Amino acid sequence: MSVYDELSAFVQQGRAKNVKELVAAALEEGKPAKEILSDGLLAGMSIIGEKFKNNEVYVPEVLIAARAMNAGIEILKPAMAEGDVDAKGKVILGTVKGDLHDIGKNLVKIMMEGKGITVIDLGVDVPPEKFVEAAIAENAGVIACSALLTTTMSVMKDVVEEVEKQGMKGKIKVMVGGAPVTQNFCDTIGADCFTADAASASDAALAILGA
Repeated sequence: MSVYDELSAFVQQGRAKNVKELVAAALEEGKPAKEILSDGLLAGMSIIGEKFKNNEVYVPEVLIAARAMNAGIEILKPAMAEGDVDAKGKVILGTVKGDLHDIGKNLVKIMMEGKGITVIDLGVDVPPEKFVEAAIAENAGVIACSALLTTTMSVMKDVVEEVEKQGMKGKIKVMVGGAPVTQNFCDTIGADCFTADAASASDAALAILGA
C-alpha cells in the first residue's frame, strides 16, 4: 500500500491524527506537496464524495473526513505556499439574503475544497451585491447560491441580475441549489447551473472553472 493510498484511507476513516503524522512523514521523505494533496488527501475526499452521492455514507462521515483532510492540509500549507500547487479556480459561496440555513452550503464547500477549488464562503444572509462584489474582487469564475426557503429563492434572480448589471455576464457563472430549487427555476431566472446535491455541485463547478 503506497503512502498515498494510506493517506486516502485515513481521510475516509476520519483519522485526523494519523493523517497529520503521515503528511509530515511524506514531506520529510521529500514527496511533493502537490502529490500528497491530490493523490492522498483529495483522493480520499473524492471517494467520500462519491459514497455520499450514492447514499453509502451520510453527513457525519463527510464532516469527519473533511476534518481529517483539513488537518492534513494545515501541515501541507507551508510547503504549498512555495507555489507548486495549481489552484483549480475560485468559487464565491453563500446562502442568499433572508436565509440562515448553512448545512447544505457547508457540505458544498467541503466537496468543492475536496476537488481542489478555492472556496470563499460569505456565510448566510448574503445580499446579491455582496456576492458579485466578492466575485469581482477575488477574480472568481463562479458564484454558488444556496437557499432552503421558497421565500428566499427569488434573491437568486437578483444575483443573476446583479452579475449582468456589473457587466460580468459570461465571465462569472451563477450556480444555484438547495431543497426547493429546481432546474426549471434555474432556467427561469437565467442562472447558469443547477445541481441537486453537494457532490454534483463540486463536479459542475470544476467543469465550469475548467472550461
